[in-house]
Amino acid sequence: MVSLIHLTKITKYFNLIFIKIKRTLILIFLLLLYGTFSNAQTDHFETIVYDTSAWSYKVPNASTSMNWIQPGFNASTWSSGNGGFGFGDGDDGTLIPTSSISVFARKEFTILDISVIQKVIFNIDYDDAFVAYINGVEFARNGITSAGQPTYNQLAGISHEAKLYQNQYPDQYYFDISNFPAPLVQGINVLCVEVHNQTANSSDLTCRPFLSVGLNSTHISYYPTPSWFISPVILSTSTLPIVVLNTNNVEILDEPKIHATMGIIFNGDGNVNSFSDPFNEFYGEIGIEQRGSSSSGFPMKSYGLETWGPDSSNYNVSIFDWPIDNDWILYAPYTDKSLIRNVLTYHIGNEMGNYSPRTKLCEVVLNNEYIGVYVFMERIKIKPGRVNIDALLPQDTFENELTGGYIVKIDKTTAGGIIAWNSPHLASSPSSNQISYQLHDPEITELQQSQLSYIQSYITAWENVLDGANFMDPVNGFRKYIDVQSFIDFMLVNELSKNVDGYRISTFLHKKRFSEGGKLVAGPLWDFNLGWGNANYCYGGDTYGWEINFNNYCAGGLDNPFWWKRMLEDVLYANEVNCRWFNLRNTVLSNDYLINYIDSVAAILEIPAARNYNKWPILGTYVWPNNFIGQTYQEEIDYMKSWTIARLNWMDNNMFGSCSNVGSETLSKKAITFYPNPTNSSLKINGLTNDDVLIIKDVFGKIIYELNVNSQIIIDLSELQNGLYLLELQKNKTTTKIILNR
Repeated sequence: MVSLIHLTKITKYFNLIFIKIKRTLILIFLLLLYGTFSNAQTDHFETIVYDTSAWSYKVPNASTSMNWIQPGFNASTWSSGNGGFGFGDGDDGTLIPTSSISVFARKEFTILDISVIQKVIFNIDYDDAFVAYINGVEFARNGITSAGQPTYNQLAGISHEAKLYQNQYPDQYYFDISNFPAPLVQGINVLCVEVHNQTANSSDLTCRPFLSVGLNSTHISYYPTPSWFISPVILSTSTLPIVVLNTNNVEILDEPKIHATMGIIFNGDGNVNSFSDPFNEFYGEIGIEQRGSSSSGFPMKSYGLETWGPDSSNYNVSIFDWPIDNDWILYAPYTDKSLIRNVLTYHIGNEMGNYSPRTKLCEVVLNNEYIGVYVFMERIKIKPGRVNIDALLPQDTFENELTGGYIVKIDKTTAGGIIAWNSPHLASSPSSNQISYQLHDPEITELQQSQLSYIQSYITAWENVLDGANFMDPVNGFRKYIDVQSFIDFMLVNELSKNVDGYRISTFLHKKRFSEGGKLVAGPLWDFNLGWGNANYCYGGDTYGWEINFNNYCAGGLDNPFWWKRMLEDVLYANEVNCRWFNLRNTVLSNDYLINYIDSVAAILEIPAARNYNKWPILGTYVWPNNFIGQTYQEEIDYMKSWTIARLNWMDNNMFGSCSNVGSETLSKKAITFYPNPTNSSLKINGLTNDDVLIIKDVFGKIIYELNVNSQIIIDLSELQNGLYLLELQKNKTTTKIILNR
């Protein structure tokens, strides 16, 4: 662990040197991206141009002048009508001929006092691509892949469906007036918009533009914003890291990744980060795309990103002192109104001794627009510091090298997943559905046939034994193939959270090489946003009942594999589950530990959460599949805590097996305690009989101190700030929490 920490710090050191070398370029970037920071504050927003305003418009042809975007162009021969313009979706103020490839629209508007304008917002609902101009200068586009002004009959390079008629938010382009690309002037201006279809025989076309401004005056100068309009949230400072993304207003698609830049401002835990601070944690090029399956329909998007070098190749970096890599995720906890269900779950997984993705709550700005509280996190992959097993290379087709490492998963295929094979065994009774496996790392397209055959044969052999008469045999039964404790831990976390997706979706397994032990390991944990009482279907909101019985009441789609219930038929396994549960109930799954952790993270999120819900005003509103609808953020946190306590109590009273049949070492072990707790400055250890190594972590799992201790030592905490800390004795495998309160 020490070497890995040193490695990440060395990497971060060189990253910071790189940043300092490029400081001048970064400052130029900041000026270009954000402009000059003005002392004037935006008072309110008004709309200058509606889609339903009277526009001059034309379905263009070869004779249409390319000067139509210029202020002095004479459009007297064009048609006039109320927008939007298009056909096919029933959302058009003026219909144009069906199968039109494109439509051009012009609208003059008057700026009364340019000195009071602080922000410019352009919203457009379109199908399939557009370019927008003010006074002859382009300021926004999407879907037209060529540079410059397109020809009248150029086809869109993407398929983009209109959103307003589906009750979704239209695309938005947000500018500070100081860096608005077009020459906005006091007096008469002209807004020009062209929309292009993807195909010449498309069934629909939509062109619905809106132009709004943010004013530093209380005076009403223009018109009210549309009913769907949400005023932008202005981020000045945050106690969370600030992640700034810039795509030059190019839309982030589901795939492929587009080029962008990312800067991260992070002055350390507990310190204030200012939007005007330099990027001191990371700055560089990235490739970014949307990610997610069921969450893809939410307006707050999750993103997958890769850190890139100058040639757009993957570039390994350390971010937040994490192990170096190039694959990262910005997860949007839109439907999880606590914002922390995944953060909590992965924290528990790591504290139980199993790798789970590291997380960092942050606030994100995309193209100068605040988009909310996100979770910056690691992507699951084979890598030192992540799933730390030997990587499988294409040439690894013989003997030990063939046996690992593999990461497989059971998951949906809606995000492009490919089924590698179907198990010969059905899901848990009464389901009659198949168990389908996908390859995660390496992906199936990267595997040799012998490698695919090996991992399929290994897992099938385990399933055959598990389904056989002698599955409980301690030598040749199911234990021969799997890391038993990893499966127990995986089950307990899924059961505690009552994750409706548990076992059957986003379920990862990884296989080590023979030289590393060779067994199949359950995990890492992934995707628990619908756990912890957040699902109103399949009894996900109930605090009682076992999730392994999902197929009894909700079968018919992706169902639970048979393994989990089958292994519990082994009395020894059930007893091991019982012992592990009640040992964890004294440490990382104790009532106090879990509630204090939730409270600590929620306290840090108090102000950022308020900003997030100004941006996304969904408190008090049902968002699929919320089981509880709180009116405030604190109500969401309180519900999560009360639900968790009720769930813990039910599991205590209904846990499988008995601990008395699995030896007495754990039960008779003398308890180690720290006192006084809470403390104002120092601690002593009670019950420690041998020297040990004490690790002190903050609530996010970051190591603060690591020191040798014995029963005589007094631990000085005077340099730490008030708060909750986690103490871990390595040799005794004891974990507890202490509260420092002066």
